[in-house]
Formats: sequence, C-alpha cells, structure tokens
Amino acid sequence: MGDVRNIKKELLSDNWYSLNKVTFEYQKEDGSWETQVREAYDRGNGAAILLYNLERKTVVLTRQFRMPTYLNGNEDGMMIEVCAGLLEKGNAEETIKMEVEEETGYHINSVKKVFESYMSPGSVTEILYFFIGEYTDDMKVGEGGGVEDESENIEVLEMPFDEALQLMEKGEIKDAKTIMLLQYAQINGVFS
Repeated sequence: MGDVRNIKKELLSDNWYSLNKVTFEYQKEDGSWETQVREAYDRGNGAAILLYNLERKTVVLTRQFRMPTYLNGNEDGMMIEVCAGLLEKGNAEETIKMEVEEETGYHINSVKKVFESYMSPGSVTEILYFFIGEYTDDMKVGEGGGVEDESENIEVLEMPFDEALQLMEKGEIKDAKTIMLLQYAQINGVFS
C-alpha cells in the first residue's frame, strides 16, 4: 500500500522558487494503480524560533507585511510572527541564530529544537524546524528589522507572554508557526 512509481515532473515556474506539476502512479489499498497529478511548490526548508525572557516573562515577535495574506482578506497585510527564515546551507540551528540577529537584533548562542513539521503538505515541500531560545538585554547587539537587500521591513515587538496568548485567542495572531510555538511554550510551562 502507498507505493509510488513513474514520477514525472514538469517545471511550471522558477520565478521565485520552483513550482512543479508532478504526475505519478499511486498504488491504492486494493492493489490497483491510479494516476494522480499534483502541483508541488519547493521553497526549501525553514526554521522558526520563539524568543523568551524568563525574568520578565516576555517574548519577542515580529510584525511585517505579507502579500499572500493581503490577497486573501488580511486588510493591511500585516502579520505578527515569531522570527523565522529559510535554511541556508541546510543547517537549521545556525540559520535561526542568524535570522534572530538580522530580524530582532539579538545575538543568541543557545537554542533548543522542540519539533519539526510539514506546514502545508498538500502543496508545499517545506519542513519547518521549530526552536525556542532565551534572550536577555545584554544579548542586544543591533536594532533588527531585517536585511535591506531582502526587502525586509520588520518591526520588532517585545510583549508579555500572556499578551501574546491573548492576541492569539482574539485572532490577531494568525500565523501557524507562531501559534504552534506559543502553544508549545504554554503547554510545556516555559514560564513556570
């Protein structure tokens, strides 16, 4: 059951990342083979992190414009999110440390991987690696805001953990990776 054969890929677009039309045969439970066609968007894998300060019981999040959400009804296109980015050279831990400094201005040395997930397995190949990491004031080395040549205009938000949970409950935080990491912190008593 679940065998796949005769995979054929047709590149539909490689303007930003690659979008492929994939035709294949899939073996069903009864042993018969069925031809299926899917589109798969490959943007690489990524990493996300919830930055937290135990002493102040705060988290650092970001706010930035996301065109796909704007196209799908988000009136101003702005999203509150955890720090995240696409993997560089395949190393999730090093990538997330670099992204933290670029986006938030904090230089952190220690992160903990808590899980990984396919974020939209019906159409996107990406695996996202999820981390948590503690920050303190003495780790602040810059203003953050993202990398200018990557057209990043990121606002850094520091807020009480409870406020972030309330924003999630009110629907003001709608980003899946952020919700997952906030819930991880809540379930696992990061601030207890």
